[in-house]
Amino acid sequence: VQLQASGGGLVQAGASLRLSCEVSGGSFSFYTIGWFRQAPGKEREFVSAISWGTDTDYADSVKDRFTISRDNAKNTGYLQMNSLKPEDTAVYYCAAKYLPTIVRTDHGYNYWGQGTQVTVSS
Repeated sequence: VQLQASGGGLVQAGASLRLSCEVSGGSFSFYTIGWFRQAPGKEREFVSAISWGTDTDYADSVKDRFTISRDNAKNTGYLQMNSLKPEDTAVYYCAAKYLPTIVRTDHGYNYWGQGTQVTVSS
C-alpha cells in the first residue's frame, strides 16, 4: 500500500488549499484516512480523519476551517483547508488504517504518505 500526498504550497493568511492523498494497493473503501501535521520543532499532531462512511473528526484548532472528504472511486482522500493561518504551517501527512474506528494517535495508522509542505505567510 502506498500513499501519495500532494497539494501543499505557499499561500497568504486567509487563503485556501486542498490536499489530496492518493492510495494505491489494498481496498481503499475499507481504510480510515487520517491527516496529521508536523511543524518545525514540534511533535506530529492529529488534524482530521474520516472513516469508511461519513464519520469524521477534527482537531479543535482546525474545526470549522478544514473539511475532510474521500472519493472511493478515485482512491483519494482530501483535506480542504480554508481561512489558513500562519500557525497552520507544517508538513502535512496522510495516513491509512484498517477498521472504521477513527483514532487520533499516529501509531494507530498502518500506512503513511511522504508529506506535503504547507506554508502560510502573514
